Amino acid sequence: MKTLDKTYQITTRHKKLLADTLTPVSIYLKLRDRFVNTILLESSDYHGNENSFTYICCDPIASFKLNNSTVTQQFPDGDIATFELANRKDAVQALYGFAQSFKSEKSKFPFITNGLFGHMTYDAVTYFEDIEIQPTNAETEIDQIFYQVYRYVIAINHFKNELYIFEHQYGETTEEGGIDQIEVLIKNRNFPQYGFSITADETSNVTDDEMRKVIQKGIDHCLRGDVFQIVPSRRFSRQFQGDEFNVYRALRSINPSPYLFYFDYGNYKIFGSSPEKQIFIKNGQAEIHPIAGTFRRTGDDQADAEAAQALLDDPKETAEHVMLVDLARNDLSRSCDAVKVTNYKEVQYYSHVIHLVSKVVGKMNKDVNPLQLVADTFPAGTLSGAPKHNAMKLIDQMENCNRSIYGGAIGFMDFNGDFNHAIAIRTFLSKDNTLFFRAGMGVVAKSNVESELQEINSKLAALRQAIQVAEGL
Repeated sequence: MKTLDKTYQITTRHKKLLADTLTPVSIYLKLRDRFVNTILLESSDYHGNENSFTYICCDPIASFKLNNSTVTQQFPDGDIATFELANRKDAVQALYGFAQSFKSEKSKFPFITNGLFGHMTYDAVTYFEDIEIQPTNAETEIDQIFYQVYRYVIAINHFKNELYIFEHQYGETTEEGGIDQIEVLIKNRNFPQYGFSITADETSNVTDDEMRKVIQKGIDHCLRGDVFQIVPSRRFSRQFQGDEFNVYRALRSINPSPYLFYFDYGNYKIFGSSPEKQIFIKNGQAEIHPIAGTFRRTGDDQADAEAAQALLDDPKETAEHVMLVDLARNDLSRSCDAVKVTNYKEVQYYSHVIHLVSKVVGKMNKDVNPLQLVADTFPAGTLSGAPKHNAMKLIDQMENCNRSIYGGAIGFMDFNGDFNHAIAIRTFLSKDNTLFFRAGMGVVAKSNVESELQEINSKLAALRQAIQVAEGL
């Protein structure tokens, strides 16, 4: 594996501001036209201090890109390294090696100040497992693995109404003074806004009847014992004009979730409101929070409470949940000791659905590359099925187009491999003035075809509503 032997010592300056009159959306709007490829990460889960932060990153200065086994690394001094992977599974070490080319003093802050921000598409699994995935359609083709390192990271503590601007210098390649510029932009009371409008009716990659046949095929595979569970999906799209950031604004209000994100890559954008972690790794401990079991919310508190109890009591939903908890335990056990379930079948409410959620944790073995643990657990069992390898092979045969970002992962990792990514569900891909969005369902032997078909619509209800609301912003 050929690469550049680079090491960049990072020096960091920061400034603290009061944030009581500032919002993440207004700050993002002020920065995005000045700095291309600005990204936004939020969370509506304020139960813990670690989730009470918003991050806005701008001015990317380095990047790692992997497509079709070709790695392209761009460094802060402008050098570029491009090489072919001798073996696809070398991707894990290549990304980890790139991350470790950045060295910094241990941060005194208990929150994110710097690192790699980016995504892995569903078909990135070909770098982690011996499996083939159908080629991506040109209309949804994006980078398979793409991470960027930024000069500026803005962190907002919503508990304390504090805002921190971090300016990072990488080796001798940057100049100081940007913090003042960022502060001026943030405090500017004016920022441009643009309209959004839909220009065509919603389309799908399959008809309802074709989807019914796919679901029945999944049931048949379960009855034959090919898999215990399988998660087929369906794609929808809407053509539009204008600013899709308005759709994100609407979505974050309609469907507040633990993971809210807007990643602008110029020729495509990924944004959503995901309820589920891909995996969380910090200080040698890993967590997976499998979500399995879905009921549609009614908006009536009493009816929703009864639906939640019915969800807990439903044998089909329980069987599906148990399988995916066991799969999470198995995935973590590949690189962890002391794997255990600390929370089991908790009911969690979202704007349009009710989910059953568990928490599985494990302590990483010594000398394990943390990104190998990411590879071991990718993609999430809740987006593939069990056994995972067989389920993915069957999904690739059953679905008529590549999943692209759907079912992949998006988020942050630090230079040492600590990792916090959402599963890319309840997520839009915007490309060439088209919004693509997708949802799946957990099919088991006892599944009902019509119920599974409706589950797709329940999961996408918030996204469709966000599109409608965005037209009025």
